[in-house]
Amino acid sequence: MQSRWLSDIRLVAWTWVWSLALLGAWCIPANEVNLLDSRSVIGDLGWVAYPKNGWEEIGEVDEDYAPIHTYQVCRVMEQNQNNWLHTNWILTEGAQRVFIELKFTLRDCNSLPGGVGTCKETFNMYYYETDGDEEDNGEMRDGTGMMDEEDRVMKESRYIKIDTIAADESFTELDLGDRVMKLNTEVRDLGPLTQKGFYLAFQDLGACIALVSVRVFYKRCPLLVKSLAEFGATIPGSEASQLVEVVGRCVNNSLPLYEPPRMHCSTEGEWLVPIGKCVCQPGFEEINGSCQVCRVGFYRSLLESLVCSKCPPHSVARQAGATACSCEDGYYKIDSDPPNMACTRPPSAPRNAISNVNETSVFLEWSIPMETGGRKDVRYNILCRQVLPDGRGLEECGPNVRFLPRRLGLSNTSVMVADLQSHTNYSFLLEAVNGVSELAKDHTKQYVSLNVTTNQAAPSPVSVVRKGHTGKSSIALSWAEPDRPNGIILEYEIKYFEKEQDSSYTIIKSKETEMVVEGLKPSSVYIFQVRARTSAGYGTFSRRFEFQTSPYLTATSERAQASVVAVAITLALVLLAVVAGFLLSGRRCGYSKAKQDPEEEKMHFHNGHIKFPRVRTYIDPLTYEDPNQAVHEFAQEIDVSFISIERIIGAGEFGEVCSGPLRLPGKREMQVAIKTLKAGYTEQQRRDFLWEASIMGQFNHPNIIRLEGVVTKSKPVMIITEYMENGSLDTFLKKNDGQFTVIQLVGMLRGIASGMRYLSDMGYVHRDLAARNILVNSNLVCKVSDFGLSRVLEDDPEAAYTTRGGKIPIRWTAPEAIAYRKFTSASDVWSYGIVMWEVMSYGERPYWEMSNQDVIKAVEESYRLPGPMDCPEALYHLMMDCWQRDRNNRPKFDEIVCLLDKLIRNPSSLKKLVNSSHRVSNLLVEHASLDGDCSTLSQTVGEWLDSIKMGRYTELFMEGGYSSLETVAQMTSEDLRRVGVNLAGHQKKIITSIQEMRVHMNNTNSTVNI
Repeated sequence: MQSRWLSDIRLVAWTWVWSLALLGAWCIPANEVNLLDSRSVIGDLGWVAYPKNGWEEIGEVDEDYAPIHTYQVCRVMEQNQNNWLHTNWILTEGAQRVFIELKFTLRDCNSLPGGVGTCKETFNMYYYETDGDEEDNGEMRDGTGMMDEEDRVMKESRYIKIDTIAADESFTELDLGDRVMKLNTEVRDLGPLTQKGFYLAFQDLGACIALVSVRVFYKRCPLLVKSLAEFGATIPGSEASQLVEVVGRCVNNSLPLYEPPRMHCSTEGEWLVPIGKCVCQPGFEEINGSCQVCRVGFYRSLLESLVCSKCPPHSVARQAGATACSCEDGYYKIDSDPPNMACTRPPSAPRNAISNVNETSVFLEWSIPMETGGRKDVRYNILCRQVLPDGRGLEECGPNVRFLPRRLGLSNTSVMVADLQSHTNYSFLLEAVNGVSELAKDHTKQYVSLNVTTNQAAPSPVSVVRKGHTGKSSIALSWAEPDRPNGIILEYEIKYFEKEQDSSYTIIKSKETEMVVEGLKPSSVYIFQVRARTSAGYGTFSRRFEFQTSPYLTATSERAQASVVAVAITLALVLLAVVAGFLLSGRRCGYSKAKQDPEEEKMHFHNGHIKFPRVRTYIDPLTYEDPNQAVHEFAQEIDVSFISIERIIGAGEFGEVCSGPLRLPGKREMQVAIKTLKAGYTEQQRRDFLWEASIMGQFNHPNIIRLEGVVTKSKPVMIITEYMENGSLDTFLKKNDGQFTVIQLVGMLRGIASGMRYLSDMGYVHRDLAARNILVNSNLVCKVSDFGLSRVLEDDPEAAYTTRGGKIPIRWTAPEAIAYRKFTSASDVWSYGIVMWEVMSYGERPYWEMSNQDVIKAVEESYRLPGPMDCPEALYHLMMDCWQRDRNNRPKFDEIVCLLDKLIRNPSSLKKLVNSSHRVSNLLVEHASLDGDCSTLSQTVGEWLDSIKMGRYTELFMEGGYSSLETVAQMTSEDLRRVGVNLAGHQKKIITSIQEMRVHMNNTNSTVNI
C-alpha cells in the first residue's frame, strides 16, 4: 500500500513539473540572482539522502529532453522516521541574506487509512555554514555511500534549523482521480550569512512529500542608468531595514550637477532615494539618455539648461559643441550679461533736450534715445563747459558747480545744475551710455548739446550774525557780506521776533553790515535773520540766531502796566478785525493764500455764526502715569480664545504680523490683522507696543485703520486691527502700474485726505504720512495707519527721523519740520502732497536717487518734484500748493477734500494733463497756486492803490514786500503801520478795500470750475 501512495504522490509531482515548464516558470525577476535551482541542473543533482530507504530522487526528461529532478518520501506507516536530504555546498557569492523557495506537494494524513497515528504533514529545513565544500574531503559519506550512526549524529548537530514547513494545501484520493494539482510554494529568508557558502538539509519525520523544486537566490539592485548616471549592480545589506548608498558614475560628456549622484539599494533589490544627478557638460545636450554635441549655430553654456539653444540675435557659433556665441562686429556683451541675451551696442544721443534757466541755476530735461542699443541699463552723463570771456574757447566748469542729483550715471532724464556764474554762457553736452559703452572703443560718442546764458543771481545767504552791545531793550548786530554777493549789495533786511512767536515778526532795513535793534523786551530771547538785496532781488534769509536782552533792573511798573494794556488793546483790535474779515468773506469750499495760524483753527464761521470745535479731541497716551490705564481706556480687551491665527503675513519690529478670523460672541466672524509682541520683551517694549493701540483706539473714521481690540491678559500680547487685503498703497500701486483710471486714483486721494482731515480736527499730527503707511482694502478704500512711532529728528542733515522702527526718509517731510522740529497739520499737508505724487506716479520713489542732503538743498532752493507722467494739471497744481515754502500758505485738509470732491464731480476738469514744457517751467517756482488760473484780478498793486486814491503808498508797499494783490489781501492794520501808512483815515480806506478784495477772491475761488 505504501508503494501505491508513492505512485500517487509521484503522479501529482510530475503533473506540477510539467505545468511549471509549460508556464515558463524558469523566468526570474531582474533583481534576483540564483545560487541554486534544482530545475536547471543537468544530470544528477548529487544530493545526499540517508538512510537509503528515505528520500528518493526521481529523474525524468521534459518534451525537449531536458532533465527534471524531484525528491520524494512517503514512509507514513512506519514509526520513528528520520530521513535526511542534504544539498551540495552552495556558494553565496558575497550575499549576506539569501532566500529559499520550495515547491512541494503533501498528502493529507486523513486520506490514508491506517496511517493516522504515524503520518505527519510537515517537514523541517536546516542549514550549515562553512567556508568550503566538505563533501570534497569525503566527510559527508563513507565508502559505501552510507554514514555510520556516530558520524550521522555528529553531522546533524552542526545544522541549524531554519523553519518547520507546512503545506497550505494537501491532496487526497479524490484529487488524484480528478487530476487536481495542489502545489505548495514556501519562501524563507536566511541571514545574515558570514561565510563563503552553506548546505541545506531537509528532514522528514513521517510525511508523504514530493519536493518538486528548490531554488536558492539572493536579491540585488540591478545595473541602472538614471539621470545620465550609471549605478552598478549592488548586493544589499543583511538587515531588513538597511540601505546601501551607491555613488553613481556620470556617463560620457556629462558632469555632476551640484553634487555627485547617489542612490540607495534596499534589501528587496530596489533602487530608492535618488540624490543629485548628472547633466551634459557645456556644449552638449541630452538625447535619448546620452550627451550629444551641439550643432553649428547652437550653444549650451549653463549646466542648468537642458538643451542647446540657438545663438541670440547679433551673435554666431561657427563650430559644433559651442559653449557660447560670439558677438557680430559692432555688438558687445559684458561679463554680467546672461548667455541668452542678445549682443548689444551703445545707444544713440538723447533727444528733445530742453533747458530752463533760473538766475544761476538751469534745469535740463531730455527724452530717452531713439536707439537704446538693445539694453535697459541706459544712463546719462553731463559734460559742462563754460565759454571763455573772449568767446574764443571753452573750459570745463569749475568744482563749485553742483549737479542734482549728480553729473554722471543719471538714471532719470533730468538734472538741475546750480551755483553757475551769473551772466555767463555755458555749453552742456548730454551723453547716453549703457553697459557696453566702455567696450565700444571704436564707437564714436554721440551727444546732444544745449547752450544757455545765466541771469544775475540773488546774493547767497549771510553766513554769520554776531551780537554786540546788549541793553534791556536793544541788541547791536553785525554781520559779514555774503560769500557770493552776485552783484552790488543795495541793502540788508533784518527779520526778528520773540522766540516761539514766529507768526508775529518785524522787518527792518540797513544799508550797512550792522544795526542796533531797539524796542525789545527786557530778559527776552529773540530770533534774528538777515538777508541781502541786489538788483536781482533778495537772497534767502540766514539761519536763525538767538540773542537775549539784558534784565529789566528799574521798577517802572505803571509804565509797564500801561504798555501791557496798550498791547492788549491792540491785540484785541487786531483779533476783532480778523473776525470781521471772516464774517464778511464767509468761508466756502476752496482756499486762499491768506495767512493762517500755524495750528489748525479751532472755530469755523458759517453764515455769520460761530461753530465750536467738536468735543472729542486727541489725548496723548504719554499724559497717563500708567500706560496700561490708557490702553484699557481707549482699547477693548479681547479674549484670546476668540482669535485664530492662520498665517503670517509679515514681520514688524516687535514681532510677527499675522491674519486670521475673529469670532466675537453675537457678531459675525471677520478677518483681522494680528500684531504680536515677541517673547523676551522688556516692559518698555511692551509699553511702546501698546502705545499705538492707545492712539488708534481714539479714532473712528472710515479712512482710518480701525482697532478691534487688544490682548494683554495672556501671551503673546496682541493688537487686533481690521484686515486690509491689498496691503500698503505703495506696493499695491507698483503691482498694478497703469491699471486704474484717473477718477479711481483721485478717489483714493480723497479718502486719504478725508482721514487726515479727521485727524487734524482731533488735533493729532501724524508726522509720517507716506504711501507706505496707507493701507488698501479689497474695495480700494485707503486708510491711514502707523500711529505708534515717536520721532526725534537728528542734527545731521544727512539723517532721517530716528524712530523705534528705524529710519524714515526725509523726502516726505516739510522743510520747517526738518529745520526747526516744527510739526503741525501744515507739515502733514506737505507730506500729503508727496503722497499725491506717489499715487499719480504709481509708487515711484520721490526725488528718485538723490541723497537726503541733496533733497534738503534742492527744496531749500525752491526745487519741486515735476508732474508725474499723464498727471492732470489740476492735481499737480494742488501738489504745488501743498509744497508752499510758507506753511501758512498751504491748504487745509478740509479744503483739499472739498477741491477733490469738485474734481470727482467734474471729470472733464481732469483731462488737461501736465505737458513737458509746463513740468519744466514749474520745477523752480516757489509759489504755484491752484487758484492762480482761477483769479480774475489783473491789476497790479500800484493800479489798485491808484484806484482808491492811495497811489502815494505804492513805493512803501513795494519796499515792504507787498508786490502782489495776493500778499496785500493778507495785510492787517499793523502791517499798514509797519510799511508807513500812519494816518488813521488812510488806514481805514485801505483796510476797507482789502476786505472787499478778500470777499472777491473767496467768491472767485468758491465758484471756479477747476
